[in-house]
Amino acid sequence: MVSKPGRLEKRQREAVEGLFRLHREVDERAEALAGRHRERLECRLGCTDCCIDGIRVFDIEAERIRRGSAELLGHGEPHPTGACAFLDGEGACRIYEDRPYVCRTQGLPLRWTEPAPGGGGLEMRDICPLNAGGEPVETLAAEDCWSVGPVEARLAALQEQWGDGRPDRVPLRDLFRRLGSP
Repeated sequence: MVSKPGRLEKRQREAVEGLFRLHREVDERAEALAGRHRERLECRLGCTDCCIDGIRVFDIEAERIRRGSAELLGHGEPHPTGACAFLDGEGACRIYEDRPYVCRTQGLPLRWTEPAPGGGGLEMRDICPLNAGGEPVETLAAEDCWSVGPVEARLAALQEQWGDGRPDRVPLRDLFRRLGSP
């Protein structure tokens, strides 16, 4: 059964509003976590090691970028292949306010669980090599790491609400349109 256009538009509007709330929450939590790690974080303007090419985001996050950066996407040029399409010549993000979730937590110590052989879960941890100074990430308290998983689940639910159940992901580079093309 296909939803009525008004119902779909309302659902999509609510999903986008939920995405803005989620991004604000992520920013607040990530800022607090970055404050606890201020001494070790080397992330600065021009540090683009995490700004890799080929990142794919849920279509709902791509829609936020489309809405917030229509002029850039319609008339601007992507950064050359090899780094994120949204970097400028100095290594700054041209969509910083509308950047996707993955970019909002870059550089922080991360923790997640992977299936362990024989069952159960195995906790994994990682941090950008540029930020690896200081206490080893393996010995940090759980609350001193960004827990990968909970926000991703909420983001997937928003995508489902936005995309009528489709888990579509979009390469960031593909958001750029050439003049005259659809």
